[in-house]
Amino acid sequence: MADRDSPAGAAGEEGHLIEVATERRQLLRGNFLDVRGDIVRLPDGDLASREYVMHPGAVVVVPILDDGRLVLERQYRYPLSQVLLEFPAGKIDPDEPSSRCAMRELAEETGYRATEWAFAARLHNAAAYSTEFIEIWFARGLTLGERQLDHGELIDVCLMEEAELEALASRGELTDAKTLISLMWLQKWRSGVWALDWRPAEAWGPSR
Repeated sequence: MADRDSPAGAAGEEGHLIEVATERRQLLRGNFLDVRGDIVRLPDGDLASREYVMHPGAVVVVPILDDGRLVLERQYRYPLSQVLLEFPAGKIDPDEPSSRCAMRELAEETGYRATEWAFAARLHNAAAYSTEFIEIWFARGLTLGERQLDHGELIDVCLMEEAELEALASRGELTDAKTLISLMWLQKWRSGVWALDWRPAEAWGPSR
């Protein structure tokens, strides 16, 4: 991630867009949220305020069974007062490679372990107010074991065909952003338009 005080491209063609922090403030520090409120200098010299949430990043996993079905979850999201259908996902722990996070979250939330993994892409899901990014990982060669859910984590695992998921999306019933983008990646890969570099689980070292 580029340093906001020395952003990439500041001296180049994007310099007229770059904002530089002149004052940094912490507005809230909870068990999960770290909310900042900075004063920034705009390219024309004026000052403005920017409020945002610091986040260590997360992963989302697209688990594909041998018969082509997908492993998804239904989970109650308290801020929305709604149960959402999502691909398995979770926050990256401090100093944890994202590949290991993907493997850990898949096993903990669904019980599935995968023999092959592929990294697809990184997305910024709330760029206007958060540093959060989500890395999309694909998993196949699945075997089912025991789940290890965190305290207070209530998740139903469900198996779905891609066509079922697409139908939900077309009707506006699939609203989770990371799951919609992951579905797009799945369709692009299965159609041969986008490529995935599949590797054995043990081949993903600490660099990713």
